[in-house]
Amino acid sequence: MSLRSPLGRVLGLGTAKDGTSHWWGQRISAIGLLFLGLWFAWWLATMPGFSHGDVVAVIGRPVNSVLLLLLSVTLGYHSYLGVQVVIEDYVHAPGLKVVTLLLSRFAHILLAAAAVFAILKIGLNA
Repeated sequence: MSLRSPLGRVLGLGTAKDGTSHWWGQRISAIGLLFLGLWFAWWLATMPGFSHGDVVAVIGRPVNSVLLLLLSVTLGYHSYLGVQVVIEDYVHAPGLKVVTLLLSRFAHILLAAAAVFAILKIGLNA
């Protein structure tokens, strides 16, 4: 039996404010992905051809390069937030949870950086 009050037992355990920024990040990135995804579908539908030269020429246009960069970065961020929630909810071993979260973050950063590099390389050389 403890002489501490219920309030005293929970003080110092953190607040519930941490999830708010995560929630907003998911919602804002989802809205961005909605518009960017519609643009990407339209872009694919109106592309003159799917040969290597046609795709490089279309990506080489500045507007398409910028929008494709935004799509890649936003998709990586949104994916990271979603995978983070799944890991936090379903991985219960503390050590494994930390390792998995770190691997997920590094993998998402690596994939987003590779996409940005590829788009910049095509966009600046076209």
